[in-house]
Amino acid sequence: MGDLLSSRSRVRSFRSHRKNTMKTKKIFGFSLSLLLINMAAIMERADENLLPSVYKEVSAAFNAGPTDLGYLTFIRNFVQAILSPVAGVLVLHYDRPIVLATGTLCWALSTAAVGVSQHFMQVAFWRAVNGLGLAIVIPALQSFIADSYLDGARGVGFGLLNLVGSAGGIGGGVVATVMAGQEFFGVPGWRCAFIMMAFLSSIIGLLVFMFVIDPRRASQFATGTSDHFERSDLIEKPDTASSSLFHGSWIAMKTVVKVQTFQVIVMQGIVGSLPWTAMVFFTMWFELIGFGHKSSAALLSLFAIGCALGSLLGGYLADRVSRVYPNTGRIMCAQFSALMGVPFSFLLLIGIPQTETSWFSFAVTLFLMGLTISWSGTCANNPIFAEVVPVKHRTMIYAFDRAFEGSFSAFAAPIVGVLSEKLYGYDPKSVKLDSGSAKEAYALSRGLLCMMAFPWALCALFYTPLYVTFRRDRQNVNMAAKEQELT
Repeated sequence: MGDLLSSRSRVRSFRSHRKNTMKTKKIFGFSLSLLLINMAAIMERADENLLPSVYKEVSAAFNAGPTDLGYLTFIRNFVQAILSPVAGVLVLHYDRPIVLATGTLCWALSTAAVGVSQHFMQVAFWRAVNGLGLAIVIPALQSFIADSYLDGARGVGFGLLNLVGSAGGIGGGVVATVMAGQEFFGVPGWRCAFIMMAFLSSIIGLLVFMFVIDPRRASQFATGTSDHFERSDLIEKPDTASSSLFHGSWIAMKTVVKVQTFQVIVMQGIVGSLPWTAMVFFTMWFELIGFGHKSSAALLSLFAIGCALGSLLGGYLADRVSRVYPNTGRIMCAQFSALMGVPFSFLLLIGIPQTETSWFSFAVTLFLMGLTISWSGTCANNPIFAEVVPVKHRTMIYAFDRAFEGSFSAFAAPIVGVLSEKLYGYDPKSVKLDSGSAKEAYALSRGLLCMMAFPWALCALFYTPLYVTFRRDRQNVNMAAKEQELT
């Protein structure tokens, strides 16, 4: 009788869940869960672009030079990197909407706190807290997308995520840059931008918690299984539950780290992430050249639009090429994209005269540069990760990728600052908010070049071992999945 009641209870639970899912599954023909996930990506990228967009104002408010500003970026990126595996552990045991909402609220709180900080060390502390929130959110977002698309369409899926995320980055950067030059009720505009972004992020986090359905959970209900019933014995035995939590997390970590394809992508990502981290100085560089807030925001917007369209284009092309060359197509697309960063870096930072009359040349170069250098994540890295580990370990592999890549790339920003000041003669005391500085612009551009051209060349080279490892690792996962089905 007990088994019969339990079975009926499970059926009612499944029917109720399916009914609720049908109510919230579509809105105007689109998945509500995916819409909210993409909105979270928009806010995440907008939050990332806030501080770099107001570097010049923060520099004046706290008397900080490029090295100090680089340390702020380093602190957030490094904390985000080393704590990213936390997301992998959490997603093993909790639904991703809960994890995403928690991380979103964490970064919203820290963003608001930066906006009201009165001392440089306060800003540094809250940037570290911001890194914690992003460490939880980003791997969970990536695994959510990986579970929501089939193998042959993941490039487009990740491309769309990056496209809408870039829209958020554009919006956040433009809003912050434009607001930075104004005051609202006596409060500097850059502070108001941080507080406003924190409020919007909190709303998105709440909506994700309330309405997003985890694809993993939906799949479990569809097959008549649920972690609630599978873990009922663990709930009754806390010691056993703790042991299972640690053991499962440890197994997932070892499984991910041993995959050779993962090791190769991390190796290329360590150097390939350096240029992207160094780019946080672009807004400051354009303002030092002499461009105003609106002109600088327009240039960065064109670059972001190019990157957004490029990531979608790269994902689409790689999906098509991988159907013809399943083991090599994505790798070739990634190498092409990385190599394009080398000539564009020289053209942007050396080839174009650093004067206000070169705005159109900068605009065209930035757009084309973004269109071609932004493929790697969507065309290769993220789709490949989803194919070389079991489904339940996807969040963990994205988390460890961020941990290794982010912890090393975080050094790029302070290195740019150090090179600009110590090697090329950048003097923060000579910079004025209302005008540019040709000498400082030149110094900063050379520091940027050092951290962009050479790393991109190495990145393209380091992709080469994937031609051997990707085929083998994907076959191993497929064989293991078939054996599990037979069992």
